[in-house]
Amino acid sequence: MLLQSQRFLNNTDGPMLPLKRVFLRRSTAVLAAILMAGGTAVQASTQNLTFKIPPVKIPLNIKDQHVVILASAVITVIPEARGQNTLKLELAADLSELQQNLTDLLSGELDKNDACGDRITIQRATLAPVEPASLAVVQLHYERWACAKVFGKKQSQKLIGGNAVMKLKLNPAVENNGTQLRLVPEVGPIEADGSLGELLRSGTLGEMLRDKIRTSILSAMQKGSDLGATLPPAIQGYAKIQNVRFKDAGSERLVVILNGEFQVTNEQIQALLKQVKERMASR
Repeated sequence: MLLQSQRFLNNTDGPMLPLKRVFLRRSTAVLAAILMAGGTAVQASTQNLTFKIPPVKIPLNIKDQHVVILASAVITVIPEARGQNTLKLELAADLSELQQNLTDLLSGELDKNDACGDRITIQRATLAPVEPASLAVVQLHYERWACAKVFGKKQSQKLIGGNAVMKLKLNPAVENNGTQLRLVPEVGPIEADGSLGELLRSGTLGEMLRDKIRTSILSAMQKGSDLGATLPPAIQGYAKIQNVRFKDAGSERLVVILNGEFQVTNEQIQALLKQVKERMASR
């Protein structure tokens, strides 16, 4: 279809000239609509249009700290026959503030101080890109205490304790619904004092810690890549994600990139342009 359209456009004589004029008028009208929508057009031609969705600040609360994930999108519209269009989406969520506050995020989820049980303190946590995945490195202190009554008095005893460093590679993936993300973990090397290492490698403690690290990071990442928070309403119900990856945006600044492709009508495109214009005007 695209090759046929190009031949029609290149034919400057004969009966195809009226078709060429109609094609150009329609393309010019769509381009004009985008230019009126706040100058968001990046590239335009008679075959496709590319424009930007303005950045959205998505707030996160981490230990009473105000953390922001900045999400933006680039949309390319490829016109097709009978009022249908292919829309290609690339959404980028900047996770750098999450990286800076990861220690607080994980300590809020994992720190524990049971007098007769587990005592966990997250000392430091980092998250860095290892494209297309990311690597979480968590330093922690762990103790396990037991309590018993001796001559009527409660006494506590430390059974095990020490420091550990856990590494967890997180591979991003897309859920079957095409709108949510998940993280597939790969267990990395564990450095630990004494018998704590074996407990972390093969016991339920290590499994629990890895799962909480993964779910805490995933929860924050899902908020930052929420399609409903970034995309205009005109395409929210239709947007689907096919693949996702982590990217190093420089100096180990972590960005998650989502790519998708789906079909929209001319009417949905017009509604999209109107909503982008309104968003630009409110900035």
